[in-house]
Amino acid sequence: MAQSEVQLIRKSDFIVDIFAVGAFFAFMFSILRSHVPSNDPTMIMLWSVGTAACMSGVFWLALWMFRVVFRYQKELNARK
Repeated sequence: MAQSEVQLIRKSDFIVDIFAVGAFFAFMFSILRSHVPSNDPTMIMLWSVGTAACMSGVFWLALWMFRVVFRYQKELNARK
């Protein structure tokens, strides 16, 4: 008998990720504004947005990796 494929990615994951990464971006942006060593509001905005965007990308990758590994581990444990 052929084993069924594990569905590691669902369509609803994208909607959840948009909200989770958006909230993380807003949180990091608000924290990083006070850490930019400048008095120019344009530079503060530019560097805090750039840094928050990079950190949000890493957060998104970590979220996907956690989700896929968690679902796969759950499936392996269910087969035992």
